[in-house]
Amino acid sequence: MEAVHGSTLLVFAVIAIALLILLITRYKVYPFIVLIVVSLLLGLAAGMPMSTIVKSFETGNGNTLGHIAVVVGLGTMLGKMMAESGGAERIATTLINWFGEKNIHWAMMVVAIIVGLPVFFEVGFVLLIPIAFNVAKRTNKSLLLVGLPMVAGLSVVHGLIPPHPAAMLAVQQYHADIGKTIAYGLIVGVPTAIVAGPLFALLMSRYVKLPKDNPLAAQFLNRDEVPLSGTPGGANAAPKRELPSFGITLFTVLLPVILMLVGSWADLVFTPKTLPNDLLHFVGNSDVALLIAVLVSFWTFGASRGFNRDQIQKFCGECLAPIAGITLIVGAGGGFGRVLMDSGISKEIVAAATAAHLSPLLFGWLVAALIRLATGSATVAMTTACGIVAPIAAASGVQVKPELMVLATGSGSLIFSHVNDGGFWLIKEYFGMTVGQTFKTWSLLETIISLMGLLLTFALAAVL
Repeated sequence: MEAVHGSTLLVFAVIAIALLILLITRYKVYPFIVLIVVSLLLGLAAGMPMSTIVKSFETGNGNTLGHIAVVVGLGTMLGKMMAESGGAERIATTLINWFGEKNIHWAMMVVAIIVGLPVFFEVGFVLLIPIAFNVAKRTNKSLLLVGLPMVAGLSVVHGLIPPHPAAMLAVQQYHADIGKTIAYGLIVGVPTAIVAGPLFALLMSRYVKLPKDNPLAAQFLNRDEVPLSGTPGGANAAPKRELPSFGITLFTVLLPVILMLVGSWADLVFTPKTLPNDLLHFVGNSDVALLIAVLVSFWTFGASRGFNRDQIQKFCGECLAPIAGITLIVGAGGGFGRVLMDSGISKEIVAAATAAHLSPLLFGWLVAALIRLATGSATVAMTTACGIVAPIAAASGVQVKPELMVLATGSGSLIFSHVNDGGFWLIKEYFGMTVGQTFKTWSLLETIISLMGLLLTFALAAVL
């Protein structure tokens, strides 16, 4: 087969992305399968040697998963331990007491930013939604006022702040410094979360009225009467468990972040290439930091709360099944990105971007935004966009801080969530909204985060 060159490659890329959208949205084919099929077809159409197409896809898939699978697995275990021990509940009740009922929307945003750090958006959402239902009922407020700041906090952390798996991958691809990325991510992310979360929720909760009875909320609200473990009156009945303290919960959840920051400061504290320096770098590696936090959580959220070894093992096994799908899709997104690169399409995109004189930050945002609209997944958008944009940003010769490239790409990956995004349906169902209401609230909230994230990243670039 003869290799294809020039603008024809770009046409094939556009067709491939259009095919992705069509198969996922219109024909409801599972994204993992669609990404493999489209990647192979694209390789064939672009004239790649048949012997290398599958290899190219596998390489991209493996490179992406090599890192992300470990982070996702460990992050989910940490989240599961927090949920089972009542740590999430403890954070919620403490913050209600601190902020007071009137400012509950601020409290929910703070909870989401803390809890969302180690876990995927969907995992964080499932962990926190019981808290949102309970808080809305206790304070007699609209679920939107409580829930929108929560999803805004989760979404901002998802796109902008390591050690979140998606942001971590971007840090790796752009060769950014993780400590600086966390710092810049907070500078951009916190104001963005405030506008898209509490302020937007105050406005929307006036106009969008949710139905009175929410069947999904009912199953979480009845939990209060049931002891946290064991069966009431059964042979293995257990007394209602004490919740872990707020300090212990916060320490355990933030431990991976603290370790990663310490790792990124290693060169300031010890001479490079010395044992203490190497040790700090080792402990600050995202995989090791999360592993340490999970092991600590087995004590703080497990043994010290009265769970035995079998129960802890069971939690760890249970929580991995739901994330298998996400992980596979993310890997396939990496494979698709690699085929784009190896077929020469990325080079063509570079040429087109260079001719258009787009700033690397805007280009990173734009590519991620297009892939997000196409595939529906912020994580796939971020992983695929980084693969396309990183070599272009390096080749463009324009000096841009890699940490800001992470933020711009992350912001782009969060734009307008719609019907091809699992998160869209998750939020619609749990909140009991119509599709129209979901567009007015959740989709609009995501777009505010995306645009504001980009503007603040540009502002930060001007200052730094």
